[in-house]
Amino acid sequence: MIREIKETELDGLLELYTHLHESGVPENSDHLQKTWETICHDKNHHIIVCELDGRIVSSCVCVIIPNLTRNIRPYAFVENVVTHSEYRGKGYATACLNYAKELALAAGCYKIMLLTGSKSESTLNFYKKAGYNCTDKTAFIMWL
Repeated sequence: MIREIKETELDGLLELYTHLHESGVPENSDHLQKTWETICHDKNHHIIVCELDGRIVSSCVCVIIPNLTRNIRPYAFVENVVTHSEYRGKGYATACLNYAKELALAAGCYKIMLLTGSKSESTLNFYKKAGYNCTDKTAFIMWL
């Protein structure tokens, strides 16, 4: 089942993120809880999940960003695309990305941007197959 996350599912999401690049689940703190609350109450911040048998097995984040250019049309940014290592290759992340695309279309977005730190050919081909290209824009990152 592809859907948006429920406010009660933070623990499952954090566990899934250990299959992304996190070395562990962050300590439960006021900062974590306040950040989670901010995300849950932001109408433009969407955490999309794939649930199987009560477990979150894949997810991505889609943020709709209001914009003053392109005829005042917003754009979407997709981040934190991840699938639990035991569930990869079954189309779950693609389904999450398709859900994000539907959210972006419904919001009137003119584009979706996605960045990946992966250099793996299979990962890059996955994003290309999902409809993303790496030729239209050049991305620059400044780590803070």
